[in-house]
Amino acid sequence: MTGRLVVPWPDRELFAARGDRPLRMLAISDEREPSLDSQRTREALEPIDLIVGCGDLQAEYLTFLADAFRVPLIYVRGNHDVGAAWRREQRESLPEPLIDGRLHEELGLRVMGFSGSPRYNDRELQFSEGTMWVRAVAAGLRMGRGRRPILVISHTPPRGMNDDDDLPHRGFTAFRWLAERLAPPLWLHGHTALVRTGLDDRCVRHGETLFYNCTGATLVELVPRDGT
Repeated sequence: MTGRLVVPWPDRELFAARGDRPLRMLAISDEREPSLDSQRTREALEPIDLIVGCGDLQAEYLTFLADAFRVPLIYVRGNHDVGAAWRREQRESLPEPLIDGRLHEELGLRVMGFSGSPRYNDRELQFSEGTMWVRAVAAGLRMGRGRRPILVISHTPPRGMNDDDDLPHRGFTAFRWLAERLAPPLWLHGHTALVRTGLDDRCVRHGETLFYNCTGATLVELVPRDGT
């Protein structure tokens, strides 16, 4: 079942360029959503403007959805998106993932992404808290304050925001600092298994930011906020 999330988005420029039409994104991570294999299901979700991948999905699945909906794809890599086979698929069929902490613009939407998870063994795409602090602080200083709002996507959530206590699934404390500095209206992530079902179990709000676990697939609709 594909979830749905509507988020008022405070960016006049984004909607002015779209004639005030909502921006509809399919946010996916960690678990393949079987219903999306059906053309009828995909048609019922349209129009989709953008696919957003938050990690731990096969490269060919990302390609399949971008091709099926005929829309751009932006994504970060999860801690399981490693190895020669994944890199080959990425090289042959996917755009480059978002560069950690660098601003990217797609369809007028400003996006920042972070790949990977906390380190728990010697494989790639796992990072120490210190490494992520360096990246988060650099991103926060580059962005400054008072600019147009951004969407943040990551594989791992911030510490205390939809994360777990075990090391592999513990969130990054550095991400909490970044959220408080940038105050993004929405932060999408994956990585943490959904033990319960229902929209409330995917969401937590802290300050001005809604953190949302998009494990599986969620139709996220950004709509103009009153007064923008």
